[in-house]
Amino acid sequence: MQRKLKTVYFGTPDFSIPTLEILANHPNIDLRLVVTMPDRPAGRGQKLTPPPVAMFAKENKISLWQTENINKEEELLKQLDNENIDLIIVLAFAQFLSEKILNIPKLGCFNIHTSLLPKYRGAAPIQHAIMNGDKVTGVSIQKMVKKMDAGDIVYFQETPIEENETGGMLYTRLKFLAGLSTTEFLKIVFENRLSFQTQDESMVSLAPSIDKKDGLLDFVNMDANTIFNRVRGLNPRPGCFFTLDIDGAHKRLKVFSAEISDYKLTAEKIFIEHGALLVGTKNGTVRLTEIQMEGKNRCSDTTFLNGISNHTSLKISESKA
Repeated sequence: MQRKLKTVYFGTPDFSIPTLEILANHPNIDLRLVVTMPDRPAGRGQKLTPPPVAMFAKENKISLWQTENINKEEELLKQLDNENIDLIIVLAFAQFLSEKILNIPKLGCFNIHTSLLPKYRGAAPIQHAIMNGDKVTGVSIQKMVKKMDAGDIVYFQETPIEENETGGMLYTRLKFLAGLSTTEFLKIVFENRLSFQTQDESMVSLAPSIDKKDGLLDFVNMDANTIFNRVRGLNPRPGCFFTLDIDGAHKRLKVFSAEISDYKLTAEKIFIEHGALLVGTKNGTVRLTEIQMEGKNRCSDTTFLNGISNHTSLKISESKA
């Protein structure tokens, strides 16, 4: 009978749940502990709410530790060291691990990252892959080192990015691909086939955190492809926007979807054709197919245009994040 691996899991959001579920139910994994972030205020009442990983652990009676900084939990780290932990798996934990923690498990600490490393090291690989118009992305599992996302690759799985796929859609697919990749990684471990591929540092690119201001659409300095991909990549969060001058009134317009048009318009030029809201960019034209004006409901461009007068003047105005 195969010995069960004593395993600790570090994760926080809903993205981490499929992988946690696999570990919790794996016949050869002894899931000793789940570590996650503390409860946070959420909702209109700002009620303290546990992160999804904590909720799963409680519901399934798995030992749980919530902390703002795992590196300062000396008592816990000593306990894990004494328990001869075999494996630590990390997915979307939102904290850096000290060298002391990295040295605790016999096999090492392994991070599941949603890009094909060394491409898109950092906090937002899903959004950056779509914003850059990539056709392929994937999941990488790497043995953790002190430098962010720089450890040797032990497993990766590719997946295509569909033409109209949004950040939210890809997030959901990769959430489950991460779980499936964990299953394959564990199979490699149990069959003693673990091998390590050094990352090519000359191929490194970064995917820093996304800020609200990154959603600002600049029709003068961005081309049609850039705007199309940015709208996809930042849907649903934080979303894209610009300011529209409607008969002299400045209104923020959120953009949820767009498509590239064959129309030839100069940058910031607005043209309305058969219910389509077309805007010129630095190079090319986009149709803003799903939008929301502040104070109004989300709707198609056709519905939006039907709700304003034919004599209304529409202009792009200077936007601020």
